[in-house]
Amino acid sequence: MLTRVLLTLVKAGVIRPLGPRGLSGTVRGYLQWNITLAWGYQTGAGRHPDRAAIVDDDGVLTYRQVHERTDRLAHAFRAKERIGLLCRNHRGFIETLTACTKVGADAVLLNTGLSKTQLAQVAQDQEIDRFVADREFADALPDLPVVFSDELESLILNGPTTSLPRRPPRGRLIILTSGTTGTPKGARRPEPASLAPAAALLSRIPLRHGDVISITSPLFHAWGLAAFQLGLVLGATLVLRRKFDPTQTLKDAEKCTAMFVVPVMLQRMLETPHRPKLRIIASSGSSLPPRVATRTLEEFGPVLYNLYGSTEVSWASIATPEEMLADPGTAGQPPLGTRLAIVDDQGKPVAPGETGRIFVGNEMLFDGYTNGTSKESLNGLMSTGDLGYLKDGLLFVAGRDDEMIISGGENVYPREVEDLLSTLDGVTEVAVIGVPDDEFGQRLVAFVVGEETLTAEHIREHVKANLARFSVPRDVFFLDELPRNAAGKVLKRQLREQG
Repeated sequence: MLTRVLLTLVKAGVIRPLGPRGLSGTVRGYLQWNITLAWGYQTGAGRHPDRAAIVDDDGVLTYRQVHERTDRLAHAFRAKERIGLLCRNHRGFIETLTACTKVGADAVLLNTGLSKTQLAQVAQDQEIDRFVADREFADALPDLPVVFSDELESLILNGPTTSLPRRPPRGRLIILTSGTTGTPKGARRPEPASLAPAAALLSRIPLRHGDVISITSPLFHAWGLAAFQLGLVLGATLVLRRKFDPTQTLKDAEKCTAMFVVPVMLQRMLETPHRPKLRIIASSGSSLPPRVATRTLEEFGPVLYNLYGSTEVSWASIATPEEMLADPGTAGQPPLGTRLAIVDDQGKPVAPGETGRIFVGNEMLFDGYTNGTSKESLNGLMSTGDLGYLKDGLLFVAGRDDEMIISGGENVYPREVEDLLSTLDGVTEVAVIGVPDDEFGQRLVAFVVGEETLTAEHIREHVKANLARFSVPRDVFFLDELPRNAAGKVLKRQLREQG
């Protein structure tokens, strides 16, 4: 295992010969900060000080500048202080998070789509001491101290240059769950103990040292955070924009080698005519509709990689372009060092092709929710909360285990109907949910975004021709758009209120 990790890191250029300055920066950074974001930027300042680290709406910062600026900013925070970070994608997010690691402050990454009521509840639940936030969210913030992101520059310029404590206490990194079906929970994320987690992702997604990476996924989301952390390991240049615009993103991509997206953003980009050359498009954060996968592979070439995972388990599997060309619905295979099991309700392995509960084991399983609960575990593996099956060694996700319905005594999976309808001409987006039914116990309802020529009967006939009769949605609603959170996930609780 260690040999494979080292070979993967060497192939990606993470491990390579270093000059005296680069070696010194790497060693001093490790002795000072351990393997943290702070170590990453000090290492970068030694290995490639003048390389662009961040390109955003405010300009360019080099690795040396980010390291020096976060040294100054770190003095504004205290060990074990809990910071609520409510920012869009820009340098302020990255510099605040890095500065927190330099003093051992906790950081709670907040979804920019939370309401005022939700923010107040999260602030209380997570015991936030103060906020670092973009000024646009000022009216939504609870009555706690706040530093607005446009004030960070003054803190940095006027910050002291005195030494920071060596090996500060490890601050907690807390990410909120998506909250698509209820109130968001705080998930405690572990700090990587080595570079093995990076090697796991690099074993299936062939990023390289020095890549220029556009991160369109929100940094507060587990996928955007992973892109940031992996990019730092690679000494990459990170291209960030406060707000997603498909035209601007594709223009940025002309100077990028890779892009991290969530599926809805990828779909928006497919609606524009520009097709820059990229070596890698990495997608995650929600299910990737097969039709979107197919179009991306056709129009951008064999560059699409799709990661299936969650806030709690980090990653479970990654699909390569070749695997999705063979079957665009697959979630691929587990990366290096990852174990995968499909089990029944008694925890026993199911036969290949049979649907069961998905359990995963890797080095980055979360440390539990901040309310003291956790995900179900089985023999060192953790539940993803999803159902799926294996076919020819590839994983296929059937949907959430709490979304499966029993209609007329039959197990019915909304995800299966969603994937089918996403391939229907004229359908742009679709979501399917289960609702109570007096006759059959439960039934499906479909919510469709698409061309005006579509009819409910057209939708039902397509499902009837391809799936079992219990999978046919009795009700079909046509919407201008699906309700989504800031990370692009469909808010099914809102749809359920309509259905």
